[in-house]
Amino acid sequence: MPGVAIAILNYNGENHLKQFLPTLIANSKGCPIYIGDNASIDDSVKLLKEYFPSTICVELGDNFGYSGGYNRLIKHISEEFIILVNSDIEVTEAWIEPLIEEFKNDKVAAIQPKIKSYHKKEYFEYAGAAGGYIDKYGYPFCRGRLFNSIEKDTRQYDDAEYISWASGACFAIRKSAFDQVGGFDDDFFAHMEEIDLCWRLHTYGYSIRFTPESTVYHVGGGTLDYGSPFKTYLNYRNGLYLLLKNLPEKKRDQVIVVRVLLDWLSALLYLVRGKWEFSRAIMNAHKEVRKNRSNFLAKRINNIEDKGFRHNLSIVWEYFIKGKKEYRQLNSTRLN
Repeated sequence: MPGVAIAILNYNGENHLKQFLPTLIANSKGCPIYIGDNASIDDSVKLLKEYFPSTICVELGDNFGYSGGYNRLIKHISEEFIILVNSDIEVTEAWIEPLIEEFKNDKVAAIQPKIKSYHKKEYFEYAGAAGGYIDKYGYPFCRGRLFNSIEKDTRQYDDAEYISWASGACFAIRKSAFDQVGGFDDDFFAHMEEIDLCWRLHTYGYSIRFTPESTVYHVGGGTLDYGSPFKTYLNYRNGLYLLLKNLPEKKRDQVIVVRVLLDWLSALLYLVRGKWEFSRAIMNAHKEVRKNRSNFLAKRINNIEDKGFRHNLSIVWEYFIKGKKEYRQLNSTRLN
């Protein structure tokens, strides 16, 4: 398909490349496939050169994480549209066309397919499901996934929809829009960098879409396990970075105060449950944010637009206090 490239970031993903790359190549419609290697210490690069010579392997020389890795890889790509795909994604036969179709609207910058579980194919997958949103305190949630409650896909979200953010596991991006807003923020390293990117796209007047016509299956935790304290650290740290960078100044401090209190409550609950390493991860995340606060405030762009990006609810309250475990149970509207 002319004008479309596929980009994969790899870090010690030799086994995933062996498993999923053949299907991706078979269903790539002739699109060039760029694979950026974040200084893997396994035989990923050797595998690509020997068994997948049709792919374009870009050795990045160091582990720059998701953000920095993709920023460097995308500089090698000139196509108008780029589909970012995790190495642990299984694509389906007709997955590309519905994504590119959405770009007929010039204001659409990014599109997410339906992301389902590779291991439990009738269920959505944690990282993205049927499109992402964030609540008024910056906590992300998805159509099909609230915290750790993952819904079975009964086609309940089979409507094309405007969303707040597209999952970094798999989404298509308009390269000109990606470049215009400065790409991913390297300082995020990994996790929530796609939400930061989508928020900036929103500020620049672009839209993010979900299409149910394209489906992929995600293993999840391919590079960093879902139960890792380091993952917890990144999520809590980057969640606050997200608010520091992107909230309008008049709303920023009051939202962050509530968010910090909720994070501390989460750390306390981990401690009570004997999961001290997760509690410490949250505290370390907050310590890092305090140290880097001025750096992230300096990254703020002028005329930040928050209207319509966050949702007018607390997902913590809805989920843990009111017991709502499915997206369709929420009475959710976007903040004006």
